[in-house]
Amino acid sequence: MAMKALDIYKHLPKTNCKKCGYPTCLAFAMKLAVGKADVEACPDLEAEARTLLGGVTRPPVRLVTIGTGERSVAVGEEFVLFRHEKTFYHPPGIVVQVSDAWPDDEVRSVVEMVEETVVHRVGQDLVLNGVAVKYESNLPERFAEVVTLAGGGNSLPLALIADDPGALEAALAVAGHYRPLIHAATEENHEALAALAKRYGCPLAVRAADPAELAALAGKCADAGVPDIVLDPAPSSLAGFVAIATDIRKAAIGRTEPALGYPLSIDAGAFGDADAAIAAGILKYAGIIVVPPLSPASVEAALTLRQNIYTDPQKPIQVTPGIYPINEPGRNAPVLLTVNFSLTYFTLLGYLEASRIPCYLFIADTEGLSVLTAVAGGKLTETLVADSIKEFGVGDLVDHRLLVIPGYAAPLSGKIEDATGWKVLVGPRDAADLPGYLETEWKT
Repeated sequence: MAMKALDIYKHLPKTNCKKCGYPTCLAFAMKLAVGKADVEACPDLEAEARTLLGGVTRPPVRLVTIGTGERSVAVGEEFVLFRHEKTFYHPPGIVVQVSDAWPDDEVRSVVEMVEETVVHRVGQDLVLNGVAVKYESNLPERFAEVVTLAGGGNSLPLALIADDPGALEAALAVAGHYRPLIHAATEENHEALAALAKRYGCPLAVRAADPAELAALAGKCADAGVPDIVLDPAPSSLAGFVAIATDIRKAAIGRTEPALGYPLSIDAGAFGDADAAIAAGILKYAGIIVVPPLSPASVEAALTLRQNIYTDPQKPIQVTPGIYPINEPGRNAPVLLTVNFSLTYFTLLGYLEASRIPCYLFIADTEGLSVLTAVAGGKLTETLVADSIKEFGVGDLVDHRLLVIPGYAAPLSGKIEDATGWKVLVGPRDAADLPGYLETEWKT
């Protein structure tokens, strides 16, 4: 089980020597307790304590990286069962499957789709993560050809899906130095696949339907010299995946079975409803999700859900406070006050850009809270608005002193006028109504 900071502190030298990089042994213990420091940073720790603390302070789910370069995928290194307890850190990699039995043009089309797909949402670019090549031709040389068609791992991370060691060896000859995921070792072939994974330094997926068998198989591969392992629980249904994935995460977080402390994978195409399988994988601890080629709508839904689940619930996505000119505003353009919650900003931006109305969007720092929440929680105040007007030089941009505030901030209108000297106009509550409001109500 995980240890608390004070329990860890009892095993430290208590010299406050600062050799670990922290001011005190207690500070070091607090970092160890949340997995933000390595026990090896303390040079004076006794061997017995080092062994004990090393086992209980390292992340319960190992960090595994697939691929190389900017688009490599890091999964695992999670600490909690539920995201509200802390947060989830490493979003699952979504890799699109092709078959080596497909024509070359079809393979190229899917690879290009993966390379070029970008969903822009609340200031972030959301992308698919790689390509999975499945061995169905029964021709090792053809498998290697399709791996090469998929970029060979040079541009996109790859998953090599085959049970045949000969086919995998042929594929690894062209892609092995780019760290593809080898999928999957079973009781029958694990010795050969572990040897390949060790030789090329690649992560290895292990597959078994029973958690005890999965743990035993992962242990054998780890003992064979493969440190980076991904677990495939081979579920027969989505309900089965949710149940076994939950049990595996509980065992990992509770450190009751170290051999299950690895990221999970799921083949979403193995189920009747791929979209539902993708959602289950994102919500229930999958590190790698193999998907069939998806429609644009399904891609956007999957990437949006992943972004939502892997956003820290205690830290809303924020934009930088300041003044944002929209549609080339002049000195008589309206000044529109809002908050720095990203979803609010980008929703307003979309409507205003489409309206072609020149204006200034004036973003106040409410620590990422929405308008209604910021008003109710006292984060959006007349003092903040007055100070922000001065800080950002809003008065130097326009010849008028009119400020449009969101409808949900209407209770602050009088206080803002008193604090700023600006006349306040209360705008609509819904961002969709703002262009129409400006067309009919804005006059300088």
